[in-house]
Amino acid sequence: MNILVIKCGGSIINELSESFFNSIKELQNRGYHIVFVHGGGPDINSMLEKFEIEPVFEDGLRKTTTEVLEIVELMLAGKSNRSLVHKLESHGIKAVGLNGSDGGILTGDYIDEQKLGAVGEIQQVNTELFGLLFEKGYCPVLTPISSTEEGNKLNVNADMAAGSVAKALSADMCLFVTDVQGVLKNGQIIEKLNETETKNLIMDGSIHGGMIPKVNTALSVLNKGIEEVMIVSGKDHFYQGGQFIGTKFLQEEGVFQ
Repeated sequence: MNILVIKCGGSIINELSESFFNSIKELQNRGYHIVFVHGGGPDINSMLEKFEIEPVFEDGLRKTTTEVLEIVELMLAGKSNRSLVHKLESHGIKAVGLNGSDGGILTGDYIDEQKLGAVGEIQQVNTELFGLLFEKGYCPVLTPISSTEEGNKLNVNADMAAGSVAKALSADMCLFVTDVQGVLKNGQIIEKLNETETKNLIMDGSIHGGMIPKVNTALSVLNKGIEEVMIVSGKDHFYQGGQFIGTKFLQEEGVFQ
């Protein structure tokens, strides 16, 4: 079974183009089953602002009090998830929205409850429901909310949740959808990179600004044991004529010199 896990950040959901959805349909026509995992940072931040709650981040993770968790879940499950499902459905792609804590899909544990509150990492992924949805031709669209074995909800970094789902499903690839087509050098997409080459490009300034956290995320998911991780664009075709368009991060020696 060919499976792709696609992670959409909250900021890109509203910018997904016609070409993006055409790529999804082309992949489905070629027999791929697709799972979406999404974030919702901008929506969460704007709702926290309305409640006059200051966002606090520790090591890139959102400190999550009980009050913050309620807003995180409200915006992820109630807004971002609804929005992405609606966009897929309106482009003729059958989709079902799921909260990661539903049916024990994502089971997690606290990273550091004292320091971060209800922030977790995934320990286990129940893949049974994905299989049932794939059989009927649906794309599961998943929030990165998980729960502990005791039933406490946890806020999980969406990138890491996508990596955990990809690993559990033995997915062919984990794709990170951004607003750019991949890592560029002299205006050209670098098609393949390994970790050493990526770090060299950061050192020489070829990878800079907002692209640095994107490639670091790709590498950290690759290090979870996923064979291939890719950065692609949500504003263009990322799959056309049987070819993926973007930057692929590989475990083995890359080809870029």
